[in-house]
Amino acid sequence: MKKWILSSCFLLMIGIGSSAFNRQKPSRIILDYPVVSSYSDTDTWKAYEAFNQYLFDPETHLYKVNSAITNGANTKATIGAIWTQAIYWDMAMNAYKLAVKENDRQKQARYKDLVTSIYRGDSAHYVGFDFHNQDAQNGWFIYDDIMWWTISFSRAYGLFKNPQYLKLAEESFCRVWHGSYKLKDRGSYDEKSGGMFWQWNRNDPSDNSDNGKMSCINFPTVIAAVTLYNNIAASDVRHKTGDKEGFDENPEYPRWHSKDTYLKNAKEIYAWGVDNLFDKGSGNVADSRHGKSVDWNATLYNQGTFIGASCLLYKLTGERSYLDNAILAANYTVNTMSAPLFIIPNGDGTEQGIYTAIFAQYMHMLIYDCNQPQYLKWIERTIGFGWSHRNDKNLTGKSYTKSTGPTVSCYDASGIPALMLLFDSEK
Repeated sequence: MKKWILSSCFLLMIGIGSSAFNRQKPSRIILDYPVVSSYSDTDTWKAYEAFNQYLFDPETHLYKVNSAITNGANTKATIGAIWTQAIYWDMAMNAYKLAVKENDRQKQARYKDLVTSIYRGDSAHYVGFDFHNQDAQNGWFIYDDIMWWTISFSRAYGLFKNPQYLKLAEESFCRVWHGSYKLKDRGSYDEKSGGMFWQWNRNDPSDNSDNGKMSCINFPTVIAAVTLYNNIAASDVRHKTGDKEGFDENPEYPRWHSKDTYLKNAKEIYAWGVDNLFDKGSGNVADSRHGKSVDWNATLYNQGTFIGASCLLYKLTGERSYLDNAILAANYTVNTMSAPLFIIPNGDGTEQGIYTAIFAQYMHMLIYDCNQPQYLKWIERTIGFGWSHRNDKNLTGKSYTKSTGPTVSCYDASGIPALMLLFDSEK
């Protein structure tokens, strides 16, 4: 079991100078830094149980926007954003997997029930997961909001083999890719120029007047497609071909792709993303591209989904270029984005506290699935700082070097427990 001891030494980047790094080829990072506080496997469960005690609503089975909201919250203003509820569902699945690893049957049952409860609560609130419903309070209106759920449904199917999860994963993927048979939007996929649009266009006929292609839709699409490919059995006869009938008997709007098509989709969008949203010299993942204009503002969740997309394709194909890209993006996050304290950074936006929970999912892939343990100390340093600044309810905020106040948002409180569930003291 790891124990951390307070130290006054400085953090050193050994062998990698941050000023010269942006032009350097992918390489390993070695960190030596002051470690803070102590952290044990017991603390993981304390952190996650506190997160659920104060932010999960036992009446609606949704996550409240902050810990001061009373139970029964069911409005857009009182619950976490529609897309972030999928990330909290991922956390519950990770808690279940950790309980399995620890061979704790009681926790396994508890968190399997929580996974089911979250699914039912979100389905009841978000118009039965009807991704063609644009209800102003409870419906769907941005492509990436749907794709985050596609990823989570795909994971849930891989873990529990509930066919309803696969159905929703595929229907939501196809709704994003092809557009809606009800709304007649253009679909996220740009067949002419490549990549994925962020916002659906309602012009009739649809055009490209809103031409924003954000990383937050492109790389999650890759993750969703590869996860579907991985979780659909090779012997599955239904997935030898794609759906020929389509929604409402309209073949222009299929309900599923073939297994091989999902992989083709993933590789195509990834290649477009690398060419258009990734700085191959520094590892910076852009926020977005509008025509020829690129916004190079780097954010933690975009770095994370790019790393995840790269790792999944590397594991599937064995092609080293995917792993090199993941390492380059991770190094940029450590050396540039987390300087000078070298703690996982979050932005100042309201929902940006959840970026750590997303990033955690994909750094776990890089470290454990792709054998890149050089980032572990950086992860542990962040957990140590964040956990040591928890409040008296064991809730943590997104500013990991500052004490957390009495009221914490579901976004800000998610980061440290999400990291702990994936990087527990026994791993």
